[in-house]
Amino acid sequence: MSKAYYAFQPYNVGRWVVWSLFALLLALAPLVFTSNLSISMLAQMGIAIIACLSYNILLGQGGMLSFGHAVYSGLGSYVAIHTLLKVAAGTLWLPVSLIPLVGGLAGLFFAALFGWVTTRKAGTAFAMITLGVGELVFALSLMFSDFFGGEAGISANRVVGDPVLGITFGPAVQVYYLIALYTFVCVAAMYAFTRTPLGRILNAVRDNPERVEFVGYNTQVVRYLAFMISGFFAGIAGGLGAIQFEIVTAEVVGPLRSGAYLLFTFLGGATFFFGPIIGGVLMVLALVLLSELTKAWLLYLGLVFLFMVMYAPGGIASLIMMNLRVASFGRLRELWVSYLALAGTALVALAGAGAIVEMVYHLQLGATLGGELRYLGVVLDVTSAQSWFGSVFVMLTGAGLFEVARRHFRAHWNEIQVDIEKEIKRRELAA
Repeated sequence: MSKAYYAFQPYNVGRWVVWSLFALLLALAPLVFTSNLSISMLAQMGIAIIACLSYNILLGQGGMLSFGHAVYSGLGSYVAIHTLLKVAAGTLWLPVSLIPLVGGLAGLFFAALFGWVTTRKAGTAFAMITLGVGELVFALSLMFSDFFGGEAGISANRVVGDPVLGITFGPAVQVYYLIALYTFVCVAAMYAFTRTPLGRILNAVRDNPERVEFVGYNTQVVRYLAFMISGFFAGIAGGLGAIQFEIVTAEVVGPLRSGAYLLFTFLGGATFFFGPIIGGVLMVLALVLLSELTKAWLLYLGLVFLFMVMYAPGGIASLIMMNLRVASFGRLRELWVSYLALAGTALVALAGAGAIVEMVYHLQLGATLGGELRYLGVVLDVTSAQSWFGSVFVMLTGAGLFEVARRHFRAHWNEIQVDIEKEIKRRELAA
């Protein structure tokens, strides 16, 4: 007679702690940042997190480079705002809190429609088809004004129907908590998707599609299902955006929005689940704050993207994970001095380079404002050689010191990695 053995599998305490902290952060954020601008930015971050995570189902988990992801979030926004107008007119009964799900269903529908064509190809062909679909929908948004509203877009009022428990969604904080709830649920659902058999097979299709076909799976069907799931969550993000801004314009399906999803998902780190969350936060900070601070924000953003591709292709998330690995072996404290040196010298170099960029932009765009501009509390004169020489000197000095600090850091880092590998082998032999 065979004996049955039972093993107790404990809860993953770390995972429960992380998710609890994430929920707590979403709940307490508006209590810390109380201004209207801060609450609006927090709400936009929630929307961007859902959108970037939905895009990462394609890019990071499926290896599908899409240039038209804004089509599904944007069309979700349009369907959601039309639904909101019908609710306001009394021709449809639906709670405002469920309108983002309408956007999600719209995103799912259009992803099923366009994805049947786009997912028949992979690699470069897939990317080019998504680019064509994105341009097609953007062109249609300016042609069919009855549905898309033309260049003026479509506006609506989110305060419709009778209040439920005093919630009217008029105050910005009420909208934020609605977005926060959807953010938490969607993030949890997308994380759960990565643990499903479909999510695992999608990773296999990304890494080795030929082997997946050999074991009997249809790679096109796997890509198509992932494409529809991605479109559903993108549509939810679009529906939340329609409620947040109460207006939808052609920009939401434009190539710039698709490019922003790609850029910030990559910057956050497409190879890690939490990378797009970082990317969504950076997306709002760049589009809202950085664009207000300087006219050259797109240049700065492009340079950051360039350096990340060259020196940290895994994004910010990969840098975090590399340092966590070092910290797990108790060696991170040895690098604090090097990190401070790198940060200090990099800031000096960036300050000098930024001064040059700002003066060039001032010459081109602000000629009527005079020759002086204020930069980091310092008055610069674009007509004076002293300002140009000083900026170049600061930049070159910072760059030189940064290179010295970088070489010292690299040597120390490599030494620590060698020690970690030796420790790993020692533990394997001891086990």
